[in-house]
Amino acid sequence: MANALFENGKEGFLDGSINWQSDNIKAVLVDTGAYTPSIASNKFLSDIPSGARVATSPNLSGKTSTGGVADANDVTFTSVSGPSVEAVVLYKDTGSASTSRLIAFIDTGTGLPITPNGGDIATAWSNSSSRIFRL
Repeated sequence: MANALFENGKEGFLDGSINWQSDNIKAVLVDTGAYTPSIASNKFLSDIPSGARVATSPNLSGKTSTGGVADANDVTFTSVSGPSVEAVVLYKDTGSASTSRLIAFIDTGTGLPITPNGGDIATAWSNSSSRIFRL
């Protein structure tokens, strides 16, 4: 599967329920062997089985949205262990997996897949014109 925005995430940007600049946005490392994404029907973090969520980042910082392009500071996942990671999913963190809206599915990043070994995993967002994603 190629990088994509979840339909519910796009809806959230359009109806104002997701604010890239002010909301708590996090990234989760995902094992696609335990999760098959559905861009059209997956809506919330709870749609990704807990066993497929390998590690979660702190809130993204340094977020920008110039020209419809989302970007943020690179993020480091600390002390990651568990199954292999084939994707990164961005979501709006509400504090509850059943209401935390999925935003983007990224599986074509440099270094993916990766097998955690208990160390840190540094994620560097793309420096291309689309950065993390483009609306």
